Amino acid sequence: MPASRPNPRTEEFKVNGEELIKKVKELIAAGNARRIIIKSEAGDTIVEIPLTLGAVGALLAPALAAVGTIAALVTKCTIVVVKK
Repeated sequence: MPASRPNPRTEEFKVNGEELIKKVKELIAAGNARRIIIKSEAGDTIVEIPLTLGAVGALLAPALAAVGTIAALVTKCTIVVVKK
């Protein structure tokens, strides 16, 4: 019988486009997120950013650039954080 894995905790934040990149940077800096998902106002997934233990600095730069582009295109969105 396979070992059961606990369900990851999730947390959601509703933000506008201007606040998006700032909030994503805060969540990455906190260090307890496993994955960040950005959804549109309609609930459609726009981007999913997996965060691994070694992913810092230059490795996250392309993901943050994508978040910046998304921030320019959306007025409101939801950030879903899957925690460790």
